[in-house]
Amino acid sequence: MDPALLREREAFKRRAFATPVVENKRKKENVVDESKKKPRLPQRSSVSAPKIDATNYKLMTGSSQYKFGVLAKIVKHLKTLHQDGADHALTLEEILDETNQLDVGMKISQWLRTEALNSNPKIEVTSDGRYVFKPPYKVRDRKSLLKLLRQTDLKGYGGILLEDIQESLPNHEKVLKMLEKDIVYITRPVDKKKILFYNDKTAHMPIDEEFQKLWRSVAVDGIDDNKIEEYLENQGIRSMQDTSQKVLPAKLKRKAAPKKRTYKKPRDNEHLKEILEDYE
Repeated sequence: MDPALLREREAFKRRAFATPVVENKRKKENVVDESKKKPRLPQRSSVSAPKIDATNYKLMTGSSQYKFGVLAKIVKHLKTLHQDGADHALTLEEILDETNQLDVGMKISQWLRTEALNSNPKIEVTSDGRYVFKPPYKVRDRKSLLKLLRQTDLKGYGGILLEDIQESLPNHEKVLKMLEKDIVYITRPVDKKKILFYNDKTAHMPIDEEFQKLWRSVAVDGIDDNKIEEYLENQGIRSMQDTSQKVLPAKLKRKAAPKKRTYKKPRDNEHLKEILEDYE
């Protein structure tokens, strides 16, 4: 090997060994320390936040609970006024005054005016921007309630929930007591809620007690119409289906085409040949 190259190699080794490496370690340690000092950002949860609803405002926290609490007081106040017989609409300022909530901020007042009150199903907005309670049914007295029950029965809609009548009818206890003979109460087995039916006295008929006992002894819980029909067929009883006479549509008679007028040729005057004279 060339001695010049050997000298350069030895000089390179000496320079390499002479170079300190402590500074590099300190730089790495500083970098690690700085990274440790940086606060970590909280990770976003993949679970979406619960939707805000006025019905569960008590479960909310902070401003949402307060905001929907104000709305709940307004709805309750308007409902109480309606059930007491008041039918006049109120402005937002009047409602806040009557509910002792004049200390609400401008942000909540704007939210009530533009969003909450306009979209609430229990509140109706008048043409002049006032607010009134919106009941499930438009009934104000005994006659209107009786008319509603009669129309519901005639149209085959069934009954009406008692709680809807209590919410719609002012002084409902007094009116319902007056209509005891015209109303039938049925308790729904699913949720134990009472349902009002119109007591149609024209449909009453005497039924033998023995037949009533037989009727009540037959259990049809959990049996649909198809199973009932199958049972009747096994007992030799045909269900009443297609028993009416089918009326075929009458055939449309075609209009006859107008007859063409025939022109008769002039007759020869043979029956006057003895009378007529020839003047040629």
